[in-house]
Amino acid sequence: MTETGFPYSANRDAKVLILGSMPSRKSLAAAQYYAHPQNGFWPIMGELFGFDPSLAYEARLESLRANGIALWDVAYQCVRPGSLDSAIEMESVVANDFATFLAAHPHIRVIFFNGRKAEELFRRLVLPRLPAPLHDIERQLLPSTSPANASIRREQKLESWKIVRQALEIA
Repeated sequence: MTETGFPYSANRDAKVLILGSMPSRKSLAAAQYYAHPQNGFWPIMGELFGFDPSLAYEARLESLRANGIALWDVAYQCVRPGSLDSAIEMESVVANDFATFLAAHPHIRVIFFNGRKAEELFRRLVLPRLPAPLHDIERQLLPSTSPANASIRREQKLESWKIVRQALEIA
């Protein structure tokens, strides 16, 4: 079955972009980014940016936008039996339109990947199609906040994700 992701969440003056691969089945069912209760994304963002991760979904998105953070996924559509990134059928992936997005959000200076699959999809499907000047945007791989990435403790993930806040302080 082909799954379709969500629209991006961003203000025009966003300075960083956080990319996942494709929303999980739980996220798609809830129509919310990172809706799986064991996903560490919202608790980590709440700790880094001073908001309660149990806020209503729209309030959490607004907290990210207010801090200069855009949120999206690399895949617009894909076939994925189950929720794991490893199950994404690569030949089925249709990438989001990053050339248009980045042109409309010219202040983005760093793209952070929430896990290896997001980085791989971007490198294989998006980067070759981006106009040359957009290749200069810094890109940084972060450990996945997914509960499937259980080999890395939450404290370690939090420590790695602090670079997002640091990037915003510099930007």
